[in-house]
Amino acid sequence: MANPAILTVDDDPAVSRAVARDIRRRYGDRYRVVRASSGDEALAALREIKLRGDQVALLLADYRMPQMTGIQFLEAAMDLFPTARRVLLTAYADTEAAIDAINLVDLDHYLLKPWHPPEEKLYPVVDALLEAWQASPPATANEVRVVGHRWSAPSFAIRDFLARNLVPYRWLLADEPEGAQLLAAAGVAATEVPLVVTVDGTALVKPTETQLAARVGLATTPAADFYDLVVVGAGPAGLGAAVYGASEGLRTVLVERQATGGQAGQSSRIENYLGFPDGVSGAQLADRARRQALKFGAELLTARDVVGLEAVGATRLLRFSDGTSIASHTVVLATGVAYRQLTAPGLAELTGRGVFYGSASTEAPYCAGEDVYIVGGANSAGQAAVYFARHARRVHLLVRGPDLRRSMSHYLIEQIERIDNIEVHPYSEVVGGRGTDHLEELIICDNRGGGQRTVKASWLFVFIGAEPRTDWLAESVARDARGYILTGSELANGSRRPAGWSLPRDPYPLESSLPGVFAAGDVRAESIKRVASAVGEGAMVVSLAHQYLAAQ
Repeated sequence: MANPAILTVDDDPAVSRAVARDIRRRYGDRYRVVRASSGDEALAALREIKLRGDQVALLLADYRMPQMTGIQFLEAAMDLFPTARRVLLTAYADTEAAIDAINLVDLDHYLLKPWHPPEEKLYPVVDALLEAWQASPPATANEVRVVGHRWSAPSFAIRDFLARNLVPYRWLLADEPEGAQLLAAAGVAATEVPLVVTVDGTALVKPTETQLAARVGLATTPAADFYDLVVVGAGPAGLGAAVYGASEGLRTVLVERQATGGQAGQSSRIENYLGFPDGVSGAQLADRARRQALKFGAELLTARDVVGLEAVGATRLLRFSDGTSIASHTVVLATGVAYRQLTAPGLAELTGRGVFYGSASTEAPYCAGEDVYIVGGANSAGQAAVYFARHARRVHLLVRGPDLRRSMSHYLIEQIERIDNIEVHPYSEVVGGRGTDHLEELIICDNRGGGQRTVKASWLFVFIGAEPRTDWLAESVARDARGYILTGSELANGSRRPAGWSLPRDPYPLESSLPGVFAAGDVRAESIKRVASAVGEGAMVVSLAHQYLAAQ
């Protein structure tokens, strides 16, 4: 197989030669640089590369080109090479178009012309994008195949798990020829799906997430019995704790029940996170943090459900659902929160079959030409609305209050107002749903006294607040009435230390009622529910863990 390609396209011959020259000078020994003078010519080159079975690592396209703009080219190129990193070349006057492209084609970066000197303005950007591309296996290699039914909740759960863990897979319908052939070869009836066929040809029928994780290369077993730091939960707070813990020399293991990123990992575009002026998807941010933690030596265990925590002398013991356990000096609880379930009649049985909690980005391509309903008025709902607007005919955003201003960031409200196919419905609430094998109708109530209306709908995505995942902690640490973990000064009753506190000092700011056990991020009582603050708490908690260890 030939070296992967870096393709540049610009209709200005001087600019085209300059960018190809600068790219070839630094990357020509490892990548094949392909230059095109129009979008059509570039797409023809990509089709030829695709037919040869080669890969494309990076696409750099000029914004202003006749017949086909750079944005239009990148959108078309995504169908051929969806994992290639995408860069838009633009003049200063066109930066607004570049920002719009971030949402339209999931742009990775935009570069202002001229980019001289390239050592400062071009190469650092390209280095980072190529590193990210290399860390993500191409979709055509090491491909897992999933066979299932379109409206099967277990099939959706498998696809969602693989997608959120960045495992390349191909989705095949059981009633289509290729899917039926795989079922026949595995001796599996169409009623027994989902079927997962791994890279080595192993057939897994209705696998659990733990079984699936072990077969697709995700680590599920700890390499040691004892650690300095165990982090439970791989959202922004947990990832931050793992990066800082491992980078500062602590033997660190990160335990995640489902996938890295948590709720933030499902965000289509986070635009107010420090250091990412062009925005970054939750999946990209989580992937970078995951790779960063692994680089420093942290272990990452996936599909492991922690069900108990106890103190055994100075040791903190965490028990898994399979009966095994892991021990450490310190623990960080960063389990985040789960979206609250809608209790309206008819929806529970349709979960995973048209009713989804979170963005469920795997479903977006199937929404083409249809109406999508989103419930919620906070940033997660707004980000989902912007994302699904790229695919759906119309996106209906249902909010219980009068508008979005109370709970959504100003930049996101402005963005939604500029997108023609997003419609905001104030004072609206879903009070019922109907369907046979999948969601077919929603019943929506107007809380201003406007009565109820029934609409045809196959897609409902719910973002209605959250509940902490802390029931498994039982009485091991103090929690507030809603289940959030109490830490630091919140534990004290007046000037007294928390009941059962065994140390002569007061609890550290993020320390729970069990010494050496800390909480960070959304699961902590009174925390600020933002990605940046969660990452900050994850970093801060490692410093506190060092203080705890030094005093032992």
